[in-house]
Amino acid sequence: MSIVAEVPGFLQVLSNGLVKRFEPEISPASDESSGHGYKSKDVMIDSKKPISGRMFLPETPGSSSQLPVLVYFHGGGFCIGSTTWLGYHTFLGDLAVASQILVLSVDYRLAPENRLPIAYDDCFSSLEWLSEQASSEPWLQRADISRVFLSGDSAGGNIVHNVAVKVIQGRAQFHVKIRGLLLIHPYFGSEERTEKEKGGEGTGEVAMNDLFWNLSLPEGSNRDYSGCNFEMAAISQVEWGRFPAVVVYVAGFDFLKERGLIYAGFLEKKRVEVKLVEAEDQSHVYHVYHPKSNATNLLQKQMSEFIHSF
Repeated sequence: MSIVAEVPGFLQVLSNGLVKRFEPEISPASDESSGHGYKSKDVMIDSKKPISGRMFLPETPGSSSQLPVLVYFHGGGFCIGSTTWLGYHTFLGDLAVASQILVLSVDYRLAPENRLPIAYDDCFSSLEWLSEQASSEPWLQRADISRVFLSGDSAGGNIVHNVAVKVIQGRAQFHVKIRGLLLIHPYFGSEERTEKEKGGEGTGEVAMNDLFWNLSLPEGSNRDYSGCNFEMAAISQVEWGRFPAVVVYVAGFDFLKERGLIYAGFLEKKRVEVKLVEAEDQSHVYHVYHPKSNATNLLQKQMSEFIHSF
């Protein structure tokens, strides 16, 4: 039995189809006081698939005010990652406190066992769950579902865009109102290489990106699949007029920065309200690897300002 695909330290795909994942340090949820100003708990969004999530609620003794809701989709090339990873748990818990928001972080089904568009469908289902549970889930009593924001990093940023497309195309009716999208270091692609991808200095990054796309794209599809190449999606001018406001966060040392810039420019051409924010001296998903850093604190402040501008 041989290894046919590997992300060292995270993932191995074996010749018999078996997938092995090696999880980094994880954090349990706790609905008790954390000492960090927030509580967390795990919820089941759909037990049949399954889709689960983790909620983060800031501790505000004596307050019953309604809080904006951030629905977060983790990164990992659609193949790895979890809301239970310590970096995500810490970042999102601290973000809930810094922004005074309720966070729902979604564990969608992973490729290659569950290829796209399953991740998009699972994450869209989390919005339906949010709408359905708003009146019965105790923690959602604090949720203002008329002020919902979608966010995610890397592949999660890609999911944010594709879930938003499903929303504007009216594929379901629910009471959730999507006010804005916050994409962190989004992961997009295309058959045509960008200038940076053609350069020799990015050979390793291109190979790793291609590996994740090969493991996650629908069978028979290439990188011009609309989930990968956003320019290929069939979206009418009327539908673009319903697209929420967007902020795109890029990092100066991130190989995917170029793709983020292209995405922001594309939205501008579609007359979508879009803002670009760069962390010049940071690398890809630094907020997950260094959730207590000054750069991450600044990102949380920037995200808070965007959310509370609505």
